[in-house]
Amino acid sequence: MLAGRLDERLLEWAGCIGLYHGRMERVRDAGFGRLATLCYPATDDEDLLMVPARCALAIWALDDHYCDDPGLGAVPSLLGSRLATASAVLGRVHLPDRHEAATRDDPALQGLRSATGHLQRITTPAQFDRTRHTLRTLFAALAQEATWRATHSQPRVWEYLMNRQANSFLPCMTVIDTLGGYRLPAEVWARPDVHDAVGTAALAASIANDIYSADIEDTCSGGDFNLPRAITAEQPCTAREALRISADLHNELMHRFRQQCDDLAHRGGSELHRFLDGVLDWCAGSLAWHRTAPRYHRQAADGHAPHTMERT
Repeated sequence: MLAGRLDERLLEWAGCIGLYHGRMERVRDAGFGRLATLCYPATDDEDLLMVPARCALAIWALDDHYCDDPGLGAVPSLLGSRLATASAVLGRVHLPDRHEAATRDDPALQGLRSATGHLQRITTPAQFDRTRHTLRTLFAALAQEATWRATHSQPRVWEYLMNRQANSFLPCMTVIDTLGGYRLPAEVWARPDVHDAVGTAALAASIANDIYSADIEDTCSGGDFNLPRAITAEQPCTAREALRISADLHNELMHRFRQQCDDLAHRGGSELHRFLDGVLDWCAGSLAWHRTAPRYHRQAADGHAPHTMERT
C-alpha cells in the first residue's frame, strides 16, 4: 500500500534526523503518508509524494518540539528566538562551517532543512520561494501565540481568525502544481484575488483541524489555542455549541471559496483552474485524514466529523 510505504520511509527519515526521539510511535500513528496520498491525488509517484510528506512532518514536528510539548523540548520563553532561527534556516544565507554545525544539534531545524532541501530539488525557484514565504508567515503567527501564552491572554475570535489565516495549511497548498506536474505562473500566484481564494480555503481547512483537535488541546498542560475555545471565551455557550459554530464557519468559508472559484473561472488560464481544483482536492483529502487520523482519535473514532462539516 502506497501510504504504508510512505509512512515507513518517513519513520526512517525522522529517526535519522532525531525527530520525536523516544516517541517514534507518534510518527507512525500520525499517518502522514496517508495525508500525502489523500491531499495530492494528481500523482501516485512514491518519491514525489515523499516530498510533501516530509514537509508536513517537519512542520508538525517543529510545532510539537517548539510550541506544544515540553517533553520534546518546548520552552515558551524561547519560542520567539527559535522561530527566528527556523526562518533564517529557510534562507540562502549560511553560517561559516564552524558555526553551522551548531544548528545540526536541533532536530526541528534539521527536519526543516532536510524537508525543504528535498522540495527545492523538484521546484522552480519561484515555486520554492512561494513555499518559503508562507512558512515564514506561519512562523510569525506561531510567535504571536507565544505572546498570548506569556501574557496569559485568550484572543478574541476575530484576533484568533486573523492569526489562523497565517498559521494555516497554506504552505502545504503551495506545492499542488509541483505535485501535479505543471507550473502556476508566479504572476498568477501574486494576484490578490488568487491569494484571497486560496487563503479562504486554507483557513477553512485549519478550522477543521481546530475542531478535530479541540479535545486534545484542551487537555494540554501548556494550553493551546483553537477556535472553539476562543468562541466559548467570548460568548455564553457550551463547548459543544462552540464546535457547531466552528463547523458553520468552516462551511461558510468553503461556500465562499467555491464562489471565488466561479469568479476566477472568467479571469484565469488553465493552470489557475487546475490549481484551484487541486486546492479543493487538498481540502477534501485533509478532512478525510482528520476523520480517521489516530492523532485525533478521540474526536474521530467513529469515522465521522464531530459536527457537520460539508465535504468539499
